[in-house]
Amino acid sequence: MKLNTRSLTRAAIIAALYLLLTFALQAISFGAVQFRIAEALMLLPVLTVDAVPGLFIGCLLGNLLGGGVWYDVLLGSLATLLAAMAVRRLRNRPLLAAAMPTVFNGLIVGPIVYLAYVRAPGEAIQWALLYSSMATVALGEVVVCYVLGLPLLKVLRRLPAETWKA
Repeated sequence: MKLNTRSLTRAAIIAALYLLLTFALQAISFGAVQFRIAEALMLLPVLTVDAVPGLFIGCLLGNLLGGGVWYDVLLGSLATLLAAMAVRRLRNRPLLAAAMPTVFNGLIVGPIVYLAYVRAPGEAIQWALLYSSMATVALGEVVVCYVLGLPLLKVLRRLPAETWKA
C-alpha cells in the first residue's frame, strides 16, 4: 500500500462509511443476532488495498463507540482485519472472497458474542449456545456479504479504474 494523500483519504472515507452504516443501523449492527450492513463494504479490498486499513479502523471505532467489552473491541476488529486481508488476497475470486468475513467473524466474533453477551459470568459453557452464536454471526455475514456486498462490488467495478488506483 502506497502511503500518499489519495490512499489515506480513501481509507478514511471507507472507515467513515463503515462507522456511519454501523450506527445508522445500530439496532441490527450489534447483539447476538446481527446483520451489520457495514460488512457489505468488506468486499472493497477486491478493488483497493486501501480498504483493508479503512475497514479495520471503521470496525474498531464502531466496536469501541458501540460500548463493547474490551475483548470484543479488540478481537472483533482483528477478525475484520484478517477477513479484509483474506478478501484482498482472494480478489480475483470474489465468490470465495465474500466467504472470508463469514469464516473469520463466525469463528472469532461468534464465541465473543456468546462469552460477552449471552453467557452469565461463572456459568458453565453451554456448547449448543456457543455454536448457535457462531452460526448466527456467520449467517448474518453470509446474508450481508453475498446479498449486499457482491452486488455493491459489481456496481463499483463500473467506476473508472483510476478511482481505485493509488
